Amino acid sequence: MLGPTIDMIWVGKLGSAAIAGVGVSGMVVMLANSAMMGLYQGLRAMIARAIGSGNPREANHVTQQALVISLAYSIIMAVIGVFFAEHILILMGLGDDVVKEGASYLRINFIGMVTMSLRMVTEASMQASGDAKKPMWVAVFFRFFHVVLAPFLIFGWWIFPQLGVTGAAVTNIFSQGIGAAIGLWFLLDGRTRLQLSMKNFRIDPKIMWRLLKVGFPASIMGMERTLGNLILISFMSPFGTLGVAGHTLNQRIEMFVGVPAMGLGQAAGVLAGQNLGAKQPERAETTGWRGAGLLSVMMLVIAAAVLVWAESVIRIFSSNPELVKAASSFIRIAAAGYLFMGFTSSLQQCISGAGDTLIPMAITLINMWLVQVPLAYFLPKMTNLGVFGVRWAMVAGMVTAAIAYTLYFRFGRWKRIKV
Repeated sequence: MLGPTIDMIWVGKLGSAAIAGVGVSGMVVMLANSAMMGLYQGLRAMIARAIGSGNPREANHVTQQALVISLAYSIIMAVIGVFFAEHILILMGLGDDVVKEGASYLRINFIGMVTMSLRMVTEASMQASGDAKKPMWVAVFFRFFHVVLAPFLIFGWWIFPQLGVTGAAVTNIFSQGIGAAIGLWFLLDGRTRLQLSMKNFRIDPKIMWRLLKVGFPASIMGMERTLGNLILISFMSPFGTLGVAGHTLNQRIEMFVGVPAMGLGQAAGVLAGQNLGAKQPERAETTGWRGAGLLSVMMLVIAAAVLVWAESVIRIFSSNPELVKAASSFIRIAAAGYLFMGFTSSLQQCISGAGDTLIPMAITLINMWLVQVPLAYFLPKMTNLGVFGVRWAMVAGMVTAAIAYTLYFRFGRWKRIKV
C-alpha cells in the first residue's frame, strides 16, 4: 500500500481535484485488479494444499497456468484503458477537473497492468509455499525505488520532466515491473521454497478451470466490494470535490491501516490451507482464532492512535484547512469499524485459503448491497448526518461482516471443502 499512498501524499500538493482524480482512478484500477484477486486466491489455495501434501511438482504446474491467465487478462485491460479511461470516469458523475486529472493516471495504470499481474502471481506463489520473507524484501526494494522516484517525475525535479499526476502513474508501473522481474528471478532460480520451472510447459485447461472455479467467487467478492466503494463515491459527489477528495483520501489511509490485517490474515489463510493439506483440520481452525485475536489487539491500538492524531495524519496529504477538517472527521468515524477488522480478515482468509470461496462472496454481496449501499443512500437523506451518513454506513458494513464470518467459521463447513 505504500506506493499508492506516497502517490497521494505528493499528488496532494497539486490540489483537491488531483487527490480526487487519483483516488477515484485508483479504485477503478482496484476494481479491475479485483477480477484477478480470485485467481490469486485460487492460486494460494491450490499451492498451499499441494505443498502441505508434499507435491511441489503440482504447485509448479499450477503457477505456470496462473501466469498464462494473468497475462491474457492484463492485455485485455490494457486495451480497455487506452480507449475508455475518460468514459469510465465521466460515467461516475465526476467534475471535469477530476476527470482531467484522473484519466491519465487510470490509462497508464491499465496499460501497465501486465507488470502488476506478474508481480502479484509471483508474490502469491511464494507466500502460498510458506515463504513470506522473499516477497517482503522484493516489495521493500521496489517500493523504495518508487518512493524515491515519484517526486522527481511528478514535480520535474533535476533532469526529469514535470508530469504531474501522470508521473505518479509512470513511477508506479515502472517500480512494479522491477518487482515482477525480481520475483520471477527468485522463482526461476530456486531462491524461494517453490522453484518455478518452465520445462515441459503446456497449456492445461483442466488446471486453469480449477483455478478459475476456486477463484471465481473470490473475484466476484473483490469486484463487489470495489464496485460498492465506487457507488459510495457517487453518493459523495453531490457534496462536491472536497467531499470526494476527503472520502478517497480516507479510503487510501484505511487501506494502509488495514495492512496488518491483510498480512496476518493471508498468513492465517496459507497456514490453514497447508494444515488441511496435511490432514490437520483442527490445527487449521486454531490458526484462524489465534489470528483473529492477535489482529483485534493490533487494530484496537491503531484505532486509538487514529482518534488522537487524525488531523496530523490528514496533514501529511494536504494542508487545506477545509479538507483536513472533513477528512479527519471521516477517519474518526472509520476508527469504530477498525475494531472488527481482525475477525473479518483472519477468518475470511482462512475460509478462502481452504478453497471455500463461495461463502465469502455471498457474505460480501449481502453485506454490500443489503447493508452498506442502502444505508449510505438513505442516511444522508433521512437523517441530519449529511455526508457523514455515508461513512457510518461503511462502519455498519464492517460490523455485519465480522459477525457473519465468525458464525460461519464456527460452523466448520469450510474444513471439508475439496479443491
